[in-house]
Amino acid sequence: MPRMALSLTYDGSAWHGWQKQPDGRTVQDAFEACLSRFLDQPVATICAGRTDAGVHALSQIVHLDTTAVRREESWVRGLNTLLPKGIAVQWAQPVSETFHARFSALSRTYVYIVRNTRVRTPLMHKRVGWIYHPLDDDRMLDAARRLLGEHDFTSFRSAECQAASPVRTMHALDIVRRGDYLLFTFRANAFLHHMVRNLMGALLCVGQAKKEPGWMDELLAARDRRLAAPTFAPHGLYLAAVEYPLAFGLPDLSAGEALATHTGFELRA
Repeated sequence: MPRMALSLTYDGSAWHGWQKQPDGRTVQDAFEACLSRFLDQPVATICAGRTDAGVHALSQIVHLDTTAVRREESWVRGLNTLLPKGIAVQWAQPVSETFHARFSALSRTYVYIVRNTRVRTPLMHKRVGWIYHPLDDDRMLDAARRLLGEHDFTSFRSAECQAASPVRTMHALDIVRRGDYLLFTFRANAFLHHMVRNLMGALLCVGQAKKEPGWMDELLAARDRRLAAPTFAPHGLYLAAVEYPLAFGLPDLSAGEALATHTGFELRA
């Protein structure tokens, strides 16, 4: 059966996460309902990463199988006419039946935007995280480098995590300051449930000098979620990019390009 791949951008603040739920207030529920109308048949989708409630996506990759025939350009324009204002298709194209949005992915990149000021900004409260205590960038960078490579991230997974293995490979973890904002970029082969939000909680503890950078080594070795920091709020967290083998021929938009396009923030100076 023919397979299509699509890239979605969405504002997660109005939804109860990606994955379908009985209440129907999820991105997947809304997207599949519009797809079914567009294609005149029931449709099931697979995504690259199931985002939590309140988490946004700059480029969520989805695949689906359908026998319906539609012009390639209408997949974007037609679907965006039907979708809620907070969800939009960025591109769509046919792919090989061997392509899988989740299992074909080489890496995922998440970006956390955190405002570091004494007073919060109400107009951005669902778009960025907020910490009023001054953060020490160098301390957090020291802690971040200890997370690079392959590790057992049990201390940073939620109790509800259903992953068969807690081992993940962190390819990059960068922190840059842009005025009153800090941008945290996490790139790994895959992430555990709440892993990025739990890592953020720990990094912010180090940045506030509540813990030393070496605490990260202790948490990795302990493999005990109870010893780590509280889970940080979802506001300000974005699924920014998903990397696939070049052989699939998908559009190649980096996390930095996606972030600049949709939020105006620049990862590079």
